[in-house]
Amino acid sequence: MKQHIASKVLIVDDLADNLQALDALIRHEQRLVFHAASGEQALQLLLEHEFALAILDVQMPGMDGFELAELMRGTERTRHIPIVFTSAAGRERNYAFKGYGSGAVDFLYKPLDSDAVRSKVNVFVALDQQRHEGRRQVAELEQSRREQQQLLEELHVTQAELQRSLRMRDDFMSLVAHELRNPLSTLYLESQMRSVQLQRGNFKALGPDRLPAMVARDLRQIQSMIRLIDDMLDISRIRSGTLSIRRAGFELTGLLERIVSDLALQAAGYGSSMTLHPHAPVHGCWDAFRIEQVIINLLTNALRYGNGKPITIVVAIDPLAGAAIDAAQERVQEVRIDVIDSGIGISEADQQRVFEPFERGSANGEVKGLGLGLAISRQLAAAHGGRLGVTSDGKSGSVFSLTLPLDSAGAVIGA
Repeated sequence: MKQHIASKVLIVDDLADNLQALDALIRHEQRLVFHAASGEQALQLLLEHEFALAILDVQMPGMDGFELAELMRGTERTRHIPIVFTSAAGRERNYAFKGYGSGAVDFLYKPLDSDAVRSKVNVFVALDQQRHEGRRQVAELEQSRREQQQLLEELHVTQAELQRSLRMRDDFMSLVAHELRNPLSTLYLESQMRSVQLQRGNFKALGPDRLPAMVARDLRQIQSMIRLIDDMLDISRIRSGTLSIRRAGFELTGLLERIVSDLALQAAGYGSSMTLHPHAPVHGCWDAFRIEQVIINLLTNALRYGNGKPITIVVAIDPLAGAAIDAAQERVQEVRIDVIDSGIGISEADQQRVFEPFERGSANGEVKGLGLGLAISRQLAAAHGGRLGVTSDGKSGSVFSLTLPLDSAGAVIGA
């Protein structure tokens, strides 16, 4: 809906009766008429308002109409305002010639012709309205241009995100196929070899002395595929908001001791070792399965990127700022588990990127996994009301820190 802007008309005359008479003649409901009894008052109004027309009396004490007109024409703000002079002096004074020379658009003699005055004011007010409408249309066009530009930019962003999503989908499918193909190929080759031995009647090749190693290899490949599938399911649950946390009370230090013991053989395969610093029992209410999942992710990453150097696990109790410690129960607000390696380190620029899905590092030129472990682990930490972060100088190792609240409060994803 078009908004009407009232046009402003300035009338200048030193006689109040003349001002009132002229006001009554030109006043309109969509028009604002301003009065000035002198050139000085007129200048003040001209600085405060934008006028469609100025009607100036020629003969005024002090600053007359011609002097006011010269000042108006000398100022950028007022030089384009149409001026109509009025005068009670006779035509023999030749004021009209001087008025037109001062830049006036018309010169009227008193007594004023009412129809002529209304007609002229209507013309200049109409021109002013056209200017306002033109400005409004230009402003609307500019606003429309900005909105279109914003929409175009948003479209480009959406298109880029879509292309990135498509690339990620394609990369992900290729990655999943590759990661699943390796253990499946190994299982397939093992099965073929056993089938050949059975066909040849070579039962010694499948004897009790070899069978345990075969079963162990099969289990490793099956567990590798299960881990990949579980990671894909977890990231899908996180994105759909259906990953739940099942809390129960348990003791954390004992869980860490068991994990370190279970991974000892794997650590030896990397030429590394794991050491858990002794700590008093820490009791809390968490999802033991999910906490174990996070710790195993951190430790296997430390092995993968640790250059075969020892890995240290440290448990620390961190009181929150201003939190009171319950000395009787030896419980405070947070427990922190630090996994410390001396490997290749993580640059500052990459310290947030590593927690994004499908981001993978390389160790000794080899890239493994789907790049989901740290992304899932950070979400699991947040679901417990905790945090997972990393510090590193980018050269000599990293410290991944899992912080968990010791009270029963905490966020739940898709309860």
